[in-house]
Amino acid sequence: MTLTQGNQPPGAIRLGAALLVGGLLLTGCGGAGGSADESGHKSSRGSADEPAVPSGPDVLAPEGTPEGTAEGAAGEDRRSTFALDVDTASYGYARRSLGEGRLPEPGTVRPEEFVNSFRQDYPRPEGNGFSVTVDGARTGGDGWRLMRVGLATARPPAEGERPPAALTFVVDISGSMAEPGRLDLVRESLTTLTGRLRADDSIALVTFSDEARTVLPMTRLGPPGGEHRDRVRGAVDTLEPTDSTNLEAGVETGYATAVEGVRAGATNRVVLLSDALANTGATSADTILERIADARREHGITLFGVGVGSDYGDALMERLADKGDGHTTYVSSAADARKVFVQQLPAHVQLRAREAKAQVEFDADTVVEHRLLGYENRRVADDDFRADSVDGGEVGPGHTVTALYAVRLRDGAEGEVAEATVRWLAPATRAPREASGRVTVSDLDGELWSSDTTPRLRVAAVAGYFADRLGGTAERRGFPGTPTLPQLSDHVQQLVPVTEDADVRRLREAIREAMRLGVRQ
Repeated sequence: MTLTQGNQPPGAIRLGAALLVGGLLLTGCGGAGGSADESGHKSSRGSADEPAVPSGPDVLAPEGTPEGTAEGAAGEDRRSTFALDVDTASYGYARRSLGEGRLPEPGTVRPEEFVNSFRQDYPRPEGNGFSVTVDGARTGGDGWRLMRVGLATARPPAEGERPPAALTFVVDISGSMAEPGRLDLVRESLTTLTGRLRADDSIALVTFSDEARTVLPMTRLGPPGGEHRDRVRGAVDTLEPTDSTNLEAGVETGYATAVEGVRAGATNRVVLLSDALANTGATSADTILERIADARREHGITLFGVGVGSDYGDALMERLADKGDGHTTYVSSAADARKVFVQQLPAHVQLRAREAKAQVEFDADTVVEHRLLGYENRRVADDDFRADSVDGGEVGPGHTVTALYAVRLRDGAEGEVAEATVRWLAPATRAPREASGRVTVSDLDGELWSSDTTPRLRVAAVAGYFADRLGGTAERRGFPGTPTLPQLSDHVQQLVPVTEDADVRRLREAIREAMRLGVRQ
């Protein structure tokens, strides 16, 4: 497999490497030589200050290239294009549902969010942008392989090196938030976060139920123990559940407050904490976001959605985040909240890439058929890959994004299987950048469940196949190579001691709960 990092036009630079693509709040590329990651693979390095990649129809696929947006036969549609997604809420909500003895609704199961909930060991670039890694393995004797496309951004900067943050928290205080594990968890999380942010960070607080109000305008925190931090904690302590859920009013007031307190040179973000069970005002994500479109475009304010509650408006929150240039997660415990607000939010508060999209181009001489697992609502028309006005995903530091493909090869196939390219806009200048990686037949020759296959590829496979079983929708049924739940349980059991990862242990428990609840085997 070869890998390219940098900002050259597709095909201009290709350097050697080897492996592949989870993340959280706000979301790198890189010269020859590279540095080895923990698995011993090498990544090439490049500068994010190199010339920008041209835009427009002149640099699209060569004339005569087949076009399309769906997966299928490589000769008919050899390109697969999607916006990047670092959401993880679907998996968090599914784990909570299973833990409470009920199956998640199939429509809330998004396989890419299951896969992206787990740490990967891809090489990291320097600066903004991405590294690209492509690998995979055999899944059976019928010609199918599982191919993993992995994208990774540079790790978060050291404390003090990131820009200041201006965070507007929009908190749902409707009656449904009275349930334990909702508003009480939000109060605890915000209080803890206030103590962890820097002196030059700012916080504003907006609440909403049937109406919305700004409880605290944008306030610079100042040194620990100072009066400004006390003001924030005092405002958080006043949060109590009241009436209905006018999410539209909350988002609109939140953005108005964020615009009023916008800080040049800072990362400006709205953080929405809600069960997203809107029952007053507009309840459509498009309608809600239309009201604050100018704030998003002119000030670059992004939206981060944090879902809570056993009853949760997953579809609305996910749509809000996608259309609001942000992403979502879900918290159901104090441990989840600490991970999001204490460990990740302060570190991931800046962006590494805007409007990021990926395109995988398959070689019709070696590939008979390809299918992408998940990303159904993030698909992009192939010819819009380099149309930078078409919405992509926003990605912060330390994130990884993984896409899993089932790929059926021709008998006796040799040579290149696919080239994966990621395109994004530089966060500050919005200049387009690209990085690419390639994979060959020999890179996919190992057996997926062999101990010789990297554990993180196997973890990604278990998570993706588990989602495929849980989803239960007609278009997802029978993703090639999907094992039964008992088989997945055996595979993940072998991975627990190898990875020593608490998240993998929790995946094992979720699979066992699904088996007890009688999920289709």
